[in-house]
Amino acid sequence: MRIFSGIQPTGVLHLGNYFGAIKQWVELQEGNFCVYCIVDYHALTNENTVPHELRTNVKELALDLLACGIDPERSILFVQSAVPEHTELCWILGCVTSFGDLARMTQFKEKARGQEFVNGGLFYYPVLQAADILLYLADHVPVGEDQLQHLELTRRIARRFNWRFGEFFPEPEPILGKAPRLMSLADPMRKMSKSYGPEHYIGLMEPEEEIWRKIRTAVTDMGLTPGQTMSPGVANLFTLLELVAPADVVEEFRRLHTEGKLLYKDLKETLFRYLMAAMRPLRERRRELEAKGQIEEILAAGAERARKIAKGVIKEVRARVGLD
Repeated sequence: MRIFSGIQPTGVLHLGNYFGAIKQWVELQEGNFCVYCIVDYHALTNENTVPHELRTNVKELALDLLACGIDPERSILFVQSAVPEHTELCWILGCVTSFGDLARMTQFKEKARGQEFVNGGLFYYPVLQAADILLYLADHVPVGEDQLQHLELTRRIARRFNWRFGEFFPEPEPILGKAPRLMSLADPMRKMSKSYGPEHYIGLMEPEEEIWRKIRTAVTDMGLTPGQTMSPGVANLFTLLELVAPADVVEEFRRLHTEGKLLYKDLKETLFRYLMAAMRPLRERRRELEAKGQIEEILAAGAERARKIAKGVIKEVRARVGLD
């Protein structure tokens, strides 16, 4: 498969990012052609983006991705703004994109709701996303369910371009993640997200004592609704445990819960122990990568490989639409 996926440099990676996307990215490298992009143009749609923080976040995210197992020898890892063909293709594809389709995007409506100022980039975001994918002629894209609408728009844009200018772009298929959705330990009715504040996520590279504090104080019983046998907070702790612990350990805790003998203290201590056993190798690898100080060279090499593909695609697109 020819795979593309991107991630915004909006701060540290958290467990939801890792288990929901990055772990799958690493696995997909086996036997596939993978292009992974740090989408800094997309990050500009956030009103609170600070220039020097964006530059830092790009490098920090690259280190995290490499530490998690993205291999620049097997995959292309690069920064979006280093390949200007992304924005050129975005404009061309925008001219075959329906205004109505963009206006119907659920994520745009949610992000724009209640804001006094809504930037045009937020509205145009899905077109740039389509350009990111189609620029590498990707036929598969790993996505969460919340991104399926955007990917379907990418397929519509590719179809519309092909209808007007001849068959060229593939209509990319989704690869849905297998990992369950992780919720906030502080409020298990919300998903784990940086947008809610530091209490609502666990960063991959956070100090261990801080991770233990968040697990130790995680919300457990919030009251059950009719038909529920486990509160959302406890269910979330079990979801995390299933991701990092052996099946027999999980089953034993489930048995204790069913019998009404479960001590949340034991569940939390076990979760912390297995989580750190899974995370420590990544954290150690990150320290080694940071010490080598080669991140700029790795990203530059990735951008050079990406541009070779992008230039060829843009040359063909320009010829088809009449620009060359």
